[in-house]
Parts: sequence; C-alpha cells; structure tokens
Amino acid sequence: MSEPEIGILMLGTLVILIMLGFPIAFTLIAMGIGFGYFAIGDIIFSLLVQRAYGVMSNDVLIAVPLFLFMGYMVERANILDRLFLSLQLAARGMPASLAVASLATCALFATATGIVGAVVTLMGLLALPAMLNAGYDKRLSSGVICAGGCLGILIPPSIMLILYGAMAGVSVVRLYAAALLPGLLLAGLYIVYVMGRAMINPKVAPKLSAEKLNVPLGRVYWGLLTSFVPLFVLIMSVLGAILFGLATPHEAAGIGALGAILLAAAYRQLTLARLREAVFLTARTSAMVCWLFVGSWIFSSVFSLLDGHSLIEHWISGLALTPLQFLLLAQLMIFLLGWPLEWTEIIIIFVPIFLPLLYMFGIDPLFFGVLVALNIQTSFMTPPMAMSAFYLKGVAPKGVELNDIFLGVTPFLLMVFVAMFILYVVPDIVFWLPGVLYG
Repeated sequence: MSEPEIGILMLGTLVILIMLGFPIAFTLIAMGIGFGYFAIGDIIFSLLVQRAYGVMSNDVLIAVPLFLFMGYMVERANILDRLFLSLQLAARGMPASLAVASLATCALFATATGIVGAVVTLMGLLALPAMLNAGYDKRLSSGVICAGGCLGILIPPSIMLILYGAMAGVSVVRLYAAALLPGLLLAGLYIVYVMGRAMINPKVAPKLSAEKLNVPLGRVYWGLLTSFVPLFVLIMSVLGAILFGLATPHEAAGIGALGAILLAAAYRQLTLARLREAVFLTARTSAMVCWLFVGSWIFSSVFSLLDGHSLIEHWISGLALTPLQFLLLAQLMIFLLGWPLEWTEIIIIFVPIFLPLLYMFGIDPLFFGVLVALNIQTSFMTPPMAMSAFYLKGVAPKGVELNDIFLGVTPFLLMVFVAMFILYVVPDIVFWLPGVLYG
C-alpha cells in the first residue's frame, strides 16, 4: 500500500471512529501519533509537544474563552424573557408577530452567546409555549426556534469564524465584516418566510387578541429600553470595536466579558454560584477547543506527509471543474458531512482538506469561509444529528413530536440554500463591507 493510500485509510478510519462515538480531539491525536510514528518515527512526539504549546499561545484563540465567558454570563443574566416580551410587544401589529419576535430574540441572543444549545433550549422553554398557546402551528413554531437558534454560528461575533480564521490564516476581523450582511440576509429571509406564511394561511399564525394589541406605547418603549437596548449596546460595542479597528478580537472579547458581568449585575443576577458556573463551563469548552486544534494540526500534518492531500488534489484536478463547480461540490460535501458530524468536526478535520484547493481554483478563502459558516447551520437542522431539533425536543411541551420539529425545520433549510444561491449570484454581499472598511 502506497503512502497516499495509507493517508486515505487514515482519514476513513478517523470518520468511522468518530461515528462510533470516540472523543474527537483524542481520536485525532491518537490517529496522528499512530500514523505519524509510521511516517517519521519518534519526531512525532516532539511535534505534538510543540503544537500543544503553539495552540496555547495563539493570539487569535485568546478570543475564544473570552467570548464563551461573555455568552455564559449573558445566558445567566436572565435577560431572555424580558427581551422576548419587549420584542413581542414591539412586533405586535405584524403578521406572525410572535414568530417574528422569536426570530429577532434568537438572532440577538444567539449573537451574544454563540451557543446554539443554550439559545434553542431557553427559547423552547419561553417562546414555544407562547406560540402554541396563541394557536400557532407547532411545526412552524418549532422551525422558527431551531433555525433562529443557529444564527449565532454566522452572525458575528461568531466563535466558528474565529476557528475558521485560525485554520485558514484569514483575518478574523475581515471574516466578521464579510459575514455580517449574509447573516442579516438569512435572518431577513426567515422573517419574510414566516410573515408570508401567515399572510397566505392565517391559521398557522393567528393574530394576537385585542387585549395584547392595545398596549400603551410607553410600556413598549420601556420594555425595549430595559432589555433590548442593553444587550444591543453590548453586542455593538464588541462588534464595532472589532470592525472599526478600535480593538483586536481578543481585546474586544475582553470588553464583552466585562460588559456581560456588568449586565448580569445590573439585572441583579450576578452571584458567586453563577460566576463560578460560567468560569467552569468556559474552561471546559476552551480546553476542548484547544485540544481539537492540537489534534487537527497533528492529524493534518501527518496526512500531508503521507501525501493524502496530493491524492485529493489530483482527484479534484482530474475532474476538470470550474471554480463554481468546485464550490458547489465542496459545499455539497460539507452539507452531507453535517448529517453524521458536528460543525467542530467539519471545521477542524475536513475544511483544511479544501483550503489548499482554493488557491488552485482562485477562490478567496474569505468567501469560502462565509459559505461554510452558512452551510454548517444545516448540520444543526438536518437528521440524523440535527442537534437543534434534539435540544428543542428535550424541552418541548407534550404533543410536539420529533417528526413535527424535523418537518418544521425543512422550510428554513431551504432558506439557507436560497441565501447561499444569492451569495453565489451576488458575491459582493460578502466583499462589500470588508472593502469599505479595509480597502
């Protein structure tokens, strides 16, 4: 068996082990060391130590624990119920007002936390019963929460974009600028869809009662001032500092972490127990991310030493694809990988395989990264993994079955594909803001 064939065997074995449930980070390290020892001998152990130190001292990755801490603290500030209520009152006159308010709440809260499971779970406890009690279709309601909870993957400040930037060597600042408009585009498509459904078939999203419609404007403004405005200011402070060059991503993440503590204190939710829990969850998740990077680098290095990348490059070049065809093929493969795998596995293991091919086809890694972030949202909504559906099922009221959630999510999956099509046709949506801000 030749070295490239051994490399492909290494990749296939990794996928099988992951699907069997082995821990991803340590499986990557074990596979890298095992096959690396075959390729270069004892040197592989020195490379493992050097890479572990390199990951721990990576300036880009400093932002990860700080953004995670910001998200966990915002989650513990108990702002979500006030935010949903205020947006519900503000949107009360619109078609499908509860669904629109749910999507807006999901988008803002997902942006602040970046933790899909937390957003879907909390919104499932808060917004799903409210929509069902108002007579909303359970499939539409389920789809709104699952899709809205995934928006934080794409809309900055996104942890996924930080990881992609570190893997691809792309500026996180430019990635954030590039992803902002596509993120708002996708959120807008979701809102247009639910409003359109309500206008075509009012039974799926009935209008609110006269009592709920006749709310004094003063109450609406006060609700927005005490819930929407503080969280919006926190997010815009972090994002604005990054986009306008006032702070690096990890400096802005530090500002966000401090702002989240102050926000929790302002809502009288800052306790030692909550602070300890946020720190613990941050440390645990950061450790997972760091070891994923260590494992992915060892695995990718050994895969390259075995000429696995060159075999894939020869196969792709032999297909005589155009750049557009390659992009479509890559996105199709990432979509299919999202069925059995989570987004971290796709970003850490498989995206690096595509990165060398981008230069062969003259594709900007910035554009590719935004497409990947858009595409990876499908991994949370597509069976058999569909983690957002499982998160929601765990807290859904009786009568909402898993099949209802899957069927409810399907139209929103189509909206993701529509958004990707729009980006293919009008790539300036990705490049315009980075070009304006940074030339």
